[in-house]
Amino acid sequence: MLHRTLSGRLALALVLAAAMFAGPRAKAETRWTIDSTGIVMDAAANAPHSDHIEMSGQKAAIVYYWSIDEDGRYSCEFHHIFPLLRTIPNNTHGFFPYNHSTNVAKMLKVDGKTPDFKVVQVALDGTLKVRETTSELELNRLDFPSVTDQAVYEMFYARNISDRSLKLEIPGYKYSWESDPEKGVKGSYVMDIELVNGGTATLAPGESRYFCLVMQAYEKNEAQTKRLKPDTIAFPVEYAARMGLFKQLSDNLILETPDEVINTEFRFAKLRASESIIATKGGLMHAPGGEAYYAALWCNDQCEYVNPFFPFTGYETGVKSAYDCYMQYARFMNDAYNPLPSSIIAEGESIWNGAGDRGDAAMTAYGAARYCLECADPQKAADIWPLIEWCLEYCRLKLNAAGVVASDSDELEGRFPAGKANLCTSTLYYDALLSASRLAKELGKGGRLVRSYRRQAKQLRRNIKDYFEHTIDGYDTYRYYEGNDTLRSWICMPLVVGIFDRADATVDALFESPLYTGEGLLTQLGEQTYWDRSTLYAFRGAYYAGKGDYITPKVSAYTHRRLLEDHVPYPVEAMPEGSQRHLSAESGLYCRIFTEGMFGIRPTGFKSFTMKPSFPKGWSGIALRHVRAFGGDFDISCKRKGGKIVTTITDNATASSRSFRCREGKEFKVKL
Repeated sequence: MLHRTLSGRLALALVLAAAMFAGPRAKAETRWTIDSTGIVMDAAANAPHSDHIEMSGQKAAIVYYWSIDEDGRYSCEFHHIFPLLRTIPNNTHGFFPYNHSTNVAKMLKVDGKTPDFKVVQVALDGTLKVRETTSELELNRLDFPSVTDQAVYEMFYARNISDRSLKLEIPGYKYSWESDPEKGVKGSYVMDIELVNGGTATLAPGESRYFCLVMQAYEKNEAQTKRLKPDTIAFPVEYAARMGLFKQLSDNLILETPDEVINTEFRFAKLRASESIIATKGGLMHAPGGEAYYAALWCNDQCEYVNPFFPFTGYETGVKSAYDCYMQYARFMNDAYNPLPSSIIAEGESIWNGAGDRGDAAMTAYGAARYCLECADPQKAADIWPLIEWCLEYCRLKLNAAGVVASDSDELEGRFPAGKANLCTSTLYYDALLSASRLAKELGKGGRLVRSYRRQAKQLRRNIKDYFEHTIDGYDTYRYYEGNDTLRSWICMPLVVGIFDRADATVDALFESPLYTGEGLLTQLGEQTYWDRSTLYAFRGAYYAGKGDYITPKVSAYTHRRLLEDHVPYPVEAMPEGSQRHLSAESGLYCRIFTEGMFGIRPTGFKSFTMKPSFPKGWSGIALRHVRAFGGDFDISCKRKGGKIVTTITDNATASSRSFRCREGKEFKVKL
């Protein structure tokens, strides 16, 4: 890539970035290894250590703040979120939370004494698993939320590893707490914690005993019907349901590359993107999470980031949640073309509009049009089409004198300046026009409309060039808004939507300047804040621009950081804001690095798409198995042969195959 003499400002930014990240990166270690089910950590080699991970079900989410102290002892704080138990004020954060640090291991007795457990191993495989031992007893914990109930479980298996019989005492334990009825939409809520299958048992050598901690919440007024009876719960079935979800997601849209770290992170990211869907009264609502965002919807996280990913997975709950999301937003179309709400909250019963117009119509049209093409479902597309059409017209009406889209801010909601018209909004609108023209054709909307959208897209591309192309910090790239004079991470967006006029300089600006750090891309050069979402978009854009050989080492290093080092196993939201929360839509963006970046898949019809594969020259090939988009179940295999890439599409129902041969970075059409 470009080698250049740094300007004074760039040199200063480089020094600041080096100082800023020298500390955290110096401490970063490879703590985890990959095994057949997930990742594992040797506790003795990594103590002391602490981390947090979020898991979700349809009615409960949980963040585990777990740690191993310098003596090898384990502790965990459970941060529960119950999105359907609404609190007052019933706003974005109006859900019932409960935190506690119940440690069953400290309650046990072995031959009348409290055992001093030391952690041997921690594993993540869709659950949090902890193995602790004394010289005589092994204790295995399995932590996970229920897939469908308002409950979280911690299952225990105690096994005698000595050569003599042991007397194990498991105490009866019950705890209940009621919330203030004045603070609940439906009165008081109850948090119950109960240890099931306790008592005293004599364990012969090699023998095991199973017991479980049940953590649940419910409305006090409906305790008779809403409270689970812990002694009747089939815990192995609950565990099988959680693992079954992970397996279902693992068995579809399988990424195969020579980099096992990337393959494994892709599998984990599918789970995080897909598990966090809440069954609300307003339909299935994908939840960003992070102990902050549940039973609510956003035009960026849902409409733009994760909804267009779900059709690739074949995960029907995810596909349905995307449909429900777009139909929720369709309620806010209006003849006056007032903006869509910043967020739909409280299970769809209210809105938050504090951020004004963030370019939400462009985000929504972009995601919805791609989603409809990928779903290949004419009825879903017909239902969503009015929203797409309305959003496109809204954007057209917001064009300024220069012909780019004006908005109050962008998806960062004023955290950083975005001017009166930003690059992200206009590029999303451009892509939405292209997808909508193809969708209009599929839906038989007439050639006039199809041609109109294409003309508008062509003109908008010229306007983007004239308005946003700029030399910033010595790079012939893009300014993010009028008056912007320093590099911003979101200049990646033209690459993402297939505008490659300044691809080389933009990739240089993103990854050869101090904007790129050990944690990814800074939001703005010279600042300390980074958001994974722009880094993930930039990776995808670089691949789509044909830079697979250049960008893969950076993607690999980022992936290693997120999967195997200090804070695992998913992409994160931001730092320092949010303390690297595992927001779920970022995991969807991680997966899209590969589906739409490395493989270059771009929907063009219900049964058609274009591809533009790009991967390192040192790799012999890549594959996506069981792609479920476009109404099919097919494999994509790309291999290098004779200086070109041979792509084979195999229909898994008929075993029939077709091959395409092209140079790297060249696009070709596929029709199923």
